[in-house]
Amino acid sequence: MSPTSEPRLDVLKTYKLFINGQFPRSESGRTLPIKGPDASIIAHASHASRKDLRDAVLAARAGLAKWSSATAYNRGQVLYRLAEMLQTRRDEFVHLARLDPTRPSGADALTPAQEVDAAVDRLVYYAGFTDKIAQVLGSANAVNGPYWNITQPQPVGVLALALPADAPALLALISLLAPALAAGNAAVVLSAAFAPTVSTLGEAIATSDLPPGTCNLLTAPLEELAPIAAKHRDIDGLLSITTPATAALITTLREGVAENLKRVHVFDPAPFTDSAAWHSLRCLEPCVEYKTVWHPVGT
Repeated sequence: MSPTSEPRLDVLKTYKLFINGQFPRSESGRTLPIKGPDASIIAHASHASRKDLRDAVLAARAGLAKWSSATAYNRGQVLYRLAEMLQTRRDEFVHLARLDPTRPSGADALTPAQEVDAAVDRLVYYAGFTDKIAQVLGSANAVNGPYWNITQPQPVGVLALALPADAPALLALISLLAPALAAGNAAVVLSAAFAPTVSTLGEAIATSDLPPGTCNLLTAPLEELAPIAAKHRDIDGLLSITTPATAALITTLREGVAENLKRVHVFDPAPFTDSAAWHSLRCLEPCVEYKTVWHPVGT
């Protein structure tokens, strides 16, 4: 019998987490089966644990210092570089999008190729916005006295981004991640969406110029990690999207942050293809906080 005629098993890929610029397996050793549109198992993904979340937050806090202190122009260059990496791997992401069983269908739904192109365009949009955030959201305030007064937007800090299982993985992830990074934040993504797409984006990020720790990707059911993130005192804010999968989770998140006064912002369920909704200040405003400076004038 020739080697080519012998029965064999396909070697299924196990998609790793992305923490601090590296690709570890979950410290728990758990994995999740990844199923395609026909419900067959096509791969496995690391099932992130509480310890993985803790490691990701530590990495994000360390990466935040370098990323938030970079010039707005430099952040724009890096986000544009990430768009380049996504464009370079376009065929791979289109293939993964076709395998995603949660993809919306219907006449108004984007094709896999259109979704990937929209994700690239969204990154380019926020890459171009990085050096305009201060002018658009900041202000010189009118005051009556011997001083001047200005308000400046600043990054919130470490943001947890909760990506639902029923969201189009790539475009939804970029819709949350791009404005968070453009504003100078570090991100810990908690994703229940199609894990191969999320993990492969980590590979694109690793080949961009984004500092290690600035973006960390964890794949796990949201009901397991999101409540822990809400109570974590070193996470400064939590962003998510209203979908059927998160409807029951939102109340839990709001209750979890009550103790530490962490901000929670849940975006309305605007279609991810709606550029007017996702290319807008409504996405940037939850990613900044404001510092007002009073400065005396004259003698």
